[in-house]
Amino acid sequence: MGPLTYSKGATPRELVLEACRRNNTSLLSEVLTSLSTPEKIADLLNNAKDGVGNHCLHIAASYDEVLDTLLDQENLEVDPLDRLERDTPLHKAVRFINTLPAAQWDSAHSIAELLIDAGADPRIRNKAKLKPMDLVDPKNTELRNVLQKAEYSMTAGDDVVVRDEEVDGPTGSASDSE
Repeated sequence: MGPLTYSKGATPRELVLEACRRNNTSLLSEVLTSLSTPEKIADLLNNAKDGVGNHCLHIAASYDEVLDTLLDQENLEVDPLDRLERDTPLHKAVRFINTLPAAQWDSAHSIAELLIDAGADPRIRNKAKLKPMDLVDPKNTELRNVLQKAEYSMTAGDDVVVRDEEVDGPTGSASDSE
């Protein structure tokens, strides 16, 4: 992908990060539309980081609208780790929800649910060895339940996801055959 720039001189990476910071779905859509293939979009989104190592999903983890647009893109990595805390976007979403007044928690749970529905793994531990559930405000029992259910689902299902293009033959696991 060549270094595309817009009239204001900003690169697509800078524009994506700015769209995430401002929850600007129009700007995000404009940038994504300007790229010619889903592969170029995925490359941009998976590699766009700010100066402290936050990926676009880390930044968007405070806003459900721009987050929803990002999660609709093919081949988006939903569990990138930030450079400082080794947090996933789900860790960031929980941290954000914790900053809100308790009266706003219910509406903010959708952010964590969007990430989980897109495949975010609630079992991943950050640099401090904490899972997103470990960061939840103790009074926020509903968010704790959402994360516990997601963790249980992934553990019970052993998180086995096989895409058609990944199947090259038997993997040697007896559980793969029925």
